[in-house]
Amino acid sequence: MPSLTARFLPASAGPDAPRLLLARGLRGFADGMVSVILPVYLLAIGYTALQIGAIVTATLLGSAAVTLATGLLAHRYRARVILLAASLTMVLTGIGFFAVTAFVPLLIVAFLGTLNPTAGDVSLFLPIEQSLLASTVTPADRTALYARYNLFAAACGALGALASATPVWLAHVSGWAAADAMKMGFVVYSLVAGVVAVIYLRIDRDTDPGRTAPVPRLPLQRSRRIVLHLAGLFTLDSFGGGFVAQSLLALWLFKRFDFSLATAAPFFFATTLLAGLSQLASPRIAARIGLVRTMAYTHIPANLFLMLAALMPNATLAVAMLLARMMLSSMDVPARQALVMAVVPPEERAAAASVTNVPRSLGTGLAPLLAGWLLAHSSFGWPLLIGGALKILYDLLLLAQFRRQHIEDDVAGKRPVAAAK
Repeated sequence: MPSLTARFLPASAGPDAPRLLLARGLRGFADGMVSVILPVYLLAIGYTALQIGAIVTATLLGSAAVTLATGLLAHRYRARVILLAASLTMVLTGIGFFAVTAFVPLLIVAFLGTLNPTAGDVSLFLPIEQSLLASTVTPADRTALYARYNLFAAACGALGALASATPVWLAHVSGWAAADAMKMGFVVYSLVAGVVAVIYLRIDRDTDPGRTAPVPRLPLQRSRRIVLHLAGLFTLDSFGGGFVAQSLLALWLFKRFDFSLATAAPFFFATTLLAGLSQLASPRIAARIGLVRTMAYTHIPANLFLMLAALMPNATLAVAMLLARMMLSSMDVPARQALVMAVVPPEERAAAASVTNVPRSLGTGLAPLLAGWLLAHSSFGWPLLIGGALKILYDLLLLAQFRRQHIEDDVAGKRPVAAAK
């Protein structure tokens, strides 16, 4: 751990920072693996594109509900207790997807569980980890820490996506049916959750806001207005993102270009890794132009590439556009996380992280059912066009709104976060 802190993390990072990064990385590996396996597995056991879209929607809407409840109640409980409960839920989710095949019961497991069909984190772990991370470094290092947190998660998620091809090999060497081999991915998911729980047990009690801060009467007393405003904007962005959740993007590639699981695995390995590496540039850009400009100016071209991918006539050009998109699409993430932590007091960070991250589940969760219906009727990339257009609209609204508002940025310490001159 000390060497990781010295070489990879900001100088001010405390001992819990590498623990939280390791836990996030392990969860990223599990999420990256099952997000690619999930649509192939469901197709193999006879589900339609519309049913797959419904299950993806259930996972995201369930995550939104649980994440919101977690964030709003987090100020009353120790972070470690919440994280351990979330780990147990993750264990049970893997068992449920392994054991259940009927549509309605599986839909219930998807709604109540922690399965993540996207390339990013949209679970109840997120608000708690983000609030703890904000307490482990100085404000000046916060954006850099979030960039490294997201990079490590992306790198591990990329390895998970690459590992999603393992069932193909397992079925070949064991003689198992393909669906039975893919079910083993959910067993790995549960085992990873157990390891993550052990890591959370080592979190320093002094880092836990429940120990060092008084319990506020309401979760968002001082920052409600700005947090709700940001949440509304993020909902639009996430609604657009729901059309291209990783499981649905994989489904589009399978239907449009006859991708196999063995072909999709290295592709999603590359896209996830590119997204993570790109975030290292975010702190430097934000120090020059501000957090909100960093978010919008990198996001708009990324979504233009996404829309172009839908128009490409062959797999090579479509993959090239998607790779170009991933080089830019996640540079806004650490800037967004730092922005939220900068505009709220420490005792309200868990609630703020929850309320602003819930749109990533709720907004994203509203789109997959429609995307699944579109893909059931046509292999053309309508979800990519719609998702890209909505996300560009979010960027333009974000820029327009923050030209009229001045927020002190304790991350940069020099200028208002996104005030236009």
